[in-house]
Amino acid sequence: MRKFFFIFILLFLGFAFSQPEEKMADDSKTNHVINNLKTEIQIFKDDPEVSAALNEFINEVTIWANELTQKIEQFTGESSKTPEAEAEKPVLKTPDKQIFSIHNIEMGDDKTEVESQLGSPKRSSLNEYGTEWHAYHENYQNFVMVAYDKENKVAGLYTNQDLISSTKEMTYGTPKTAVLEQLGKPMDKMRKGFVLYQLEQDRDYELFNIDGNYVTVFYDKHRDNTVTSIQIIDETLEQQKKSFYKEPSFALKEGFEYQLFDLTNADRVNHGVSVLTWDEHVRETARKHSLDMAENNYFDHTNLEGLSPFDRMQADEVSFMVAGENLASGQFSSIFAHEGLMNSMGHRKNILRPDYEYLGVGVAFNSQSQPYYTENFYAN
Repeated sequence: MRKFFFIFILLFLGFAFSQPEEKMADDSKTNHVINNLKTEIQIFKDDPEVSAALNEFINEVTIWANELTQKIEQFTGESSKTPEAEAEKPVLKTPDKQIFSIHNIEMGDDKTEVESQLGSPKRSSLNEYGTEWHAYHENYQNFVMVAYDKENKVAGLYTNQDLISSTKEMTYGTPKTAVLEQLGKPMDKMRKGFVLYQLEQDRDYELFNIDGNYVTVFYDKHRDNTVTSIQIIDETLEQQKKSFYKEPSFALKEGFEYQLFDLTNADRVNHGVSVLTWDEHVRETARKHSLDMAENNYFDHTNLEGLSPFDRMQADEVSFMVAGENLASGQFSSIFAHEGLMNSMGHRKNILRPDYEYLGVGVAFNSQSQPYYTENFYAN
């Protein structure tokens, strides 16, 4: 009863003081292909203006309520939530062989050694390097992805959680300025075969060549440009990929879809909201829109027939009370797509929205092998 009374007070205060924006969609786009991101959200389907105002109002109140609840719990020592059992965070050790380790795993470690520590992967899916990302976690806590080479040695590592250990003074949450002081000047270009690729100037990550590995450090600009995740790829594995875009296949499409889903849930856990359930039905809705954009060379929530995300979901008989869509195109992988979405506030709100329950991700490739990503969130 106390919880419901508390929520009622929060809703009343939110109605009294919030100023909802007028636009239903929050779009963020630049001319560079790898920065293409779009998001759209809706609550009530009949009146777009009412939908936009109520959506923004409830979203802002929910975020404010969660923050206020956390502060009250810190002050009183009492929690109103009944979260799932929290996994024990591992004791992180200083790397023995290299500058970085993730979840106490270093590049070159044997697969049997990794799985003796972490158990079997929750999912294995094809990545852009022609190998697989193996996702290890406990209900998306202690989340790490590991790629192995042909000798079953660790050739790729990634995490977006507080599992980074280093011989340098760098970990999850380290400011960008401190990273540059520790690691020196980052790369601004990379050679693939006979082509030299220039990295985009306005990026939220830095690339370094360290210990024979390509280390990508991602920053969260909504948390003062601090380290939010890290990817480490063996130099040999990276150079085997002759261009930034891998030749499309059904397995790669499916791999990107599941990886984006897992990354989303890992970040939801980071921010104290419940994990989403995979929805096969709405995945097909998302896939069709990605394919339509890829084949017809456009990038928008509204398709060429004038149908919105919510029209398309209704047409596919997806029942929802609240729904949202994020779009991205041209990113090298689901990791880069997710990190870009998290650095755009409208997309971030969709990813972290507490009242969403389901997510389906659909990916398609255009004639230049560039991926289009569609995320469809909803609750009913």
